[in-house]
Amino acid sequence: MAAATSRRRKVGKIRWSNLYSFACLRPSTSEERPAGREVLGQPGFSRVVFCNETHLHKKKPYKYPYNNISTTKYNVLTFLPRALFEQFRRVANFYFLLAAVFSLFSLAPFSRASLIAPLVFVVGISMLKEAVEDWHRFLQDLDVNNRTVKTHRSNGVFEDKSWKELRVGDVVKVNKDEYFPSDLLLLSSSYEDGVCYVETMNLDGETNLKIKRCLEACLCLNEDKEFSRFKAIVRCEDPNPNLYTFVGNLEFKKESHPLSPSQLLLRDSKLRNTDYIYGVVIFSGHDTKAVRNSTRSPSKRSRIERKMDHIIYILFSMLVLVSLVSSIGSSMFMKHDMVDWWYLRLPDDSNSEEDDDRFFNPSKPVKSAVLQFIRALILYGYLIPISLYVSIEVVKVLQTMLINKDIELYDEVTCKSVQARTSNLNEELGQVEMILSDKTGTLTCNQMEFRKCSIAGISYGGDITEVDLAASMRMNADFEPFEFSMEETERATRSFELYEFSVSGFSAQNGNARLSKTEEPVIKGFNFRDDRLMNKNWIHGTNLSDITMFFRVMALCHTGIPIEDDNHKTGKLSYEAESPEEVSFLIASQEFGFQFFRRTQSLMVLKEFDPSSMREVEREYKLQNLLEFSSSRKRMSVIVSNEDGQIFLLCKGADSIIFDRLDDNGRTYEQATALHLSSYAEDGFRTLAFAYREIEAGEYERWNTIFTQAKATIGPEREELLEQASEMIEKDLILLGVVAVEDKLQKGVPECIDKLAQAGLKIWLLTGDKRETAINIGFACSLLRQDMMQFHLSLSREAESNNEVKAMEEEILQQIRSSYKLLSEEGNNEAPYGLIIDGKALEIALRGDIKDEFLQLAVNCASVICCRVSPKQKALITRLVKQYTGRTTLAIGDGANDVGMIQEADIGVGISGMEGMQAVMASDFSLPQFRFLERLLIVHGHWCYQRISKMVLYFVYKNVAFGLTLFYYELYTSFSGEVLYDDWYMTMFNVMLTSLPVIALGVLEQDVSSDICLQFPALYQQGPRNVHFSWSRIVGWLLNGMVTSLVIFLANIYILSPTALQQNGFVADIGSLGAITYTCIIWTVNCQIALFTSHFTWIQHLSIWGSIILWYIFLLAYGALPPNLSGNAFQVLIEVIGPTPLYWTITMLVVIVSLLPYFVHIVIQRSFYPMDDHIIQEMEKCLKKDDVRDNQMWLREQRNSQMSTHVGFSARVEAKVVSFSQQMQQKKVSIYRSVTNSPIYRSITRTPFS
Repeated sequence: MAAATSRRRKVGKIRWSNLYSFACLRPSTSEERPAGREVLGQPGFSRVVFCNETHLHKKKPYKYPYNNISTTKYNVLTFLPRALFEQFRRVANFYFLLAAVFSLFSLAPFSRASLIAPLVFVVGISMLKEAVEDWHRFLQDLDVNNRTVKTHRSNGVFEDKSWKELRVGDVVKVNKDEYFPSDLLLLSSSYEDGVCYVETMNLDGETNLKIKRCLEACLCLNEDKEFSRFKAIVRCEDPNPNLYTFVGNLEFKKESHPLSPSQLLLRDSKLRNTDYIYGVVIFSGHDTKAVRNSTRSPSKRSRIERKMDHIIYILFSMLVLVSLVSSIGSSMFMKHDMVDWWYLRLPDDSNSEEDDDRFFNPSKPVKSAVLQFIRALILYGYLIPISLYVSIEVVKVLQTMLINKDIELYDEVTCKSVQARTSNLNEELGQVEMILSDKTGTLTCNQMEFRKCSIAGISYGGDITEVDLAASMRMNADFEPFEFSMEETERATRSFELYEFSVSGFSAQNGNARLSKTEEPVIKGFNFRDDRLMNKNWIHGTNLSDITMFFRVMALCHTGIPIEDDNHKTGKLSYEAESPEEVSFLIASQEFGFQFFRRTQSLMVLKEFDPSSMREVEREYKLQNLLEFSSSRKRMSVIVSNEDGQIFLLCKGADSIIFDRLDDNGRTYEQATALHLSSYAEDGFRTLAFAYREIEAGEYERWNTIFTQAKATIGPEREELLEQASEMIEKDLILLGVVAVEDKLQKGVPECIDKLAQAGLKIWLLTGDKRETAINIGFACSLLRQDMMQFHLSLSREAESNNEVKAMEEEILQQIRSSYKLLSEEGNNEAPYGLIIDGKALEIALRGDIKDEFLQLAVNCASVICCRVSPKQKALITRLVKQYTGRTTLAIGDGANDVGMIQEADIGVGISGMEGMQAVMASDFSLPQFRFLERLLIVHGHWCYQRISKMVLYFVYKNVAFGLTLFYYELYTSFSGEVLYDDWYMTMFNVMLTSLPVIALGVLEQDVSSDICLQFPALYQQGPRNVHFSWSRIVGWLLNGMVTSLVIFLANIYILSPTALQQNGFVADIGSLGAITYTCIIWTVNCQIALFTSHFTWIQHLSIWGSIILWYIFLLAYGALPPNLSGNAFQVLIEVIGPTPLYWTITMLVVIVSLLPYFVHIVIQRSFYPMDDHIIQEMEKCLKKDDVRDNQMWLREQRNSQMSTHVGFSARVEAKVVSFSQQMQQKKVSIYRSVTNSPIYRSITRTPFS
């Protein structure tokens, strides 16, 4: 503890405000903020916070909400009314609700219980599912609300307090790597200067740490005991969603101090590189800016579910049609024929009202027709599958359980697995066509690794990329054997770098050129392999002075802080800095023998390895000035003086910026370095150039005077004066080289993107990072290729500075049209194109009169990268892509800045990494890492789409087959109103006797296994093309149901009518006819699902054949009840139909004839028009299991299943193979020419042999 305190105090001695030149740490002054003070107290700026006096916020007008948040859909009071409303918004449920109401008034042909019981069961199951899902959301809220933070109680004592109990005015102490529980006003930090580092990636996606600074007046509040008497008043703006603005003032010690955004710490951002901070709660709970930027998750429905509504409308139209036929037919028969049938005793004018039959009253034909219509609507209601919705709900819940429990979707590193947060979109996973992805934290790990460098025109770092490795393995079989040797000399390196091979990774084996893969890095942030630099071997190289200066720039040009940790026994230090790149540079310089180990206010100390003495020496460098890095400058410089009094400017920055500032004598290595830069960029690395210059003392004194005056300037011109001063000194530089760092991708990202591309999905990258970073990541994850033509849409500096909307629109429109013209007129339509656009150009391109042309260009490009985009732009482009293309879109991100995009997409996926839970809580599915998206879509998405499609089609089939038999019987009996089946037969049909097989189908059906789904990614295209749920298939199954119902009814009627059912001559009555017909239906629909199923387990067999057996058990048990309960079914199985051979013969015959049309259809389809999955299934079953994967037919189909794509790992490998082949051919030609032009060869060829 003492050591930690000592280290903290040591670190805290640095006053960063004296080091930094530009505005990021400049204290706010009253002169600069007059507008802010004027608006305080006016509408929108009326908030008053009493610091450390929370009791004053318990009464109005200063009563503000607690800090708890809620993302649930229901609460205890609203659950019942809202859930019922959601259920009866469905057409089918509302229809059966009306049927249940009519049953209360004796208008239904069935008993009340048989109508009400299924409705209660269906709605109850759906509401239970809604309650369970909302309960999980409640538990997640509970987890966040129960986090604890140190809160001031009294007398300088801080105790743990849950987030939900915080109130406005509470003083809290947040420790390093903790999230801020609410919006806080920074009071002080562990640094004496009151500075703290904040990571806002969860809010805006930016990786660079933000620097916040407290007011000078609050620097005294640096210990717990100082808060025992602390009181202050904050007057500020009202709660709003603006993340980057804050207006207010702090009244402390009878003085008023203006506040700015640099004093505001936002909820869900994290404290980094700072031991602790003290802050006071300004906004709490739903008043915080982060929560106000989030919105309720919209209600999303899959395409199949929306299409299912149309099917219900079709079935309802059929229901109305047959009901009208029954109603009109009944009225016509009653008017013309029934009046002559004396035995019916129809009512007439002479009958009393008590004998009036409302359904058959010739004197009131209109009323009877209307009542018959209502009765028919209820009678034929089994055309509408009441259990369809609840069965789908149950199936989807079980599907999500299988997804959540998939061991292949479990990440052992984070101990997290995929979580389906909603079950409504399972099948939508199988129809995705567009993926819009965030970069930071989604594709990358937020970790930088030092990979390669170029010093004095020589490239170092032998580790190769996966693309090079795969290409070399592919080429081994194609290369013609020839050998040549290479030595690890700089001359050999220079010559062979032209062919983009690495010395340390190259070997000649069996006469073939081959690249090898190096081992994983053992030092975090340092993944460099080259013996020429490692282990101090750099001292043997040429240009030693340049190499030494290169390492000094790496060790001195930064804002990092050395931190002792567990590695102090080995002499190694850890570092903390504003950006992860600087940390990787400091680790690399330490490994090369230049350890930065101490820093004071004006001194930087290195432990350098001295080549002359061959030992480590300690050297001090006086820090004169620091010119910080910014997005506009794209460079950073420090001015230091060594122990000999020499003054050096050390500079690092973007290569284009550094190259423009080189002296004529400093361009020695420019050409070679440019080649290396191109190679590093293709590998997806971030690059920075290193340069330096020596400054004369007199020149420095003159410049420092100008710079000091500019730094002391207060006002808007300060930035411009500082920039002018920097331009004066950052010139005439000498190039040393470049470094290449890797923004490390998450494990499996390139492979995942490659498989998704082969499955036919398009991937767009939307990031808040700068253009260069986005392009590097595009190469790293194989969204871009070196041979890909890139269209860059951006505003010129002139148009941007003039800020004329019309001129900017014309410029962007011209760029779009010229790019699209080039794309359209290109002779080779297979050429790959990539589109890169920045945020400002995107803002113009998404306007009403330009957006259509922009989207037309974008959707025709192989890959699209949008950089510098805001959260609002992410959501907007997601919405426009969805509307313009009509395709199913999936958005994936990990931070709060991705919430809008996630909610706007058809499917939202959140990465449950280390950046908070905002994205996850707004998502439909959460993943531990991006790579799991491959299996989630290609395997589970494909399965779920096919399962739900088959399930709905089968439901339509079986309900049409069952419901139409009632209509046929009505026609056959001259609209008598008799019901063919017993009431409880009707109830049991959907609830028990046919429900289990269809649930098993929806949960366990597989056309192919998971391994084959991944081997044949093009199978996924069945979903986007909607192969299994097209209107042709829907109509086909409707016709199949009609044919089945017709065959079943006619066969039973015309076989049983002229024939005695029993040996004593008794014919079948309505009870026997109904039982026999019902048996045929149960057998037929269950055998149909057996034919329909591709993947059988014991569960399928048990559900299908068990449902048939269950029918006989039910009929036996129901028939055993007393006649007043069982009615016509009394002992019908044992005494009537069971002993009759005709019953069993009819059942077998009807089932065979009913299934014959479908059987013929599948035979013809599989024989002459097979689908991809049909071919794979037959190969698996027909070929031997041992050699099926090595069979030529299998390999051919596997190659054919990989869709042609211009992005992805495989596409880059193909391009690299072509490039390597051309290079090797050039090498062979060069060798051949050098040999044939040699004197020895000429002398041999000219000398005749005897």
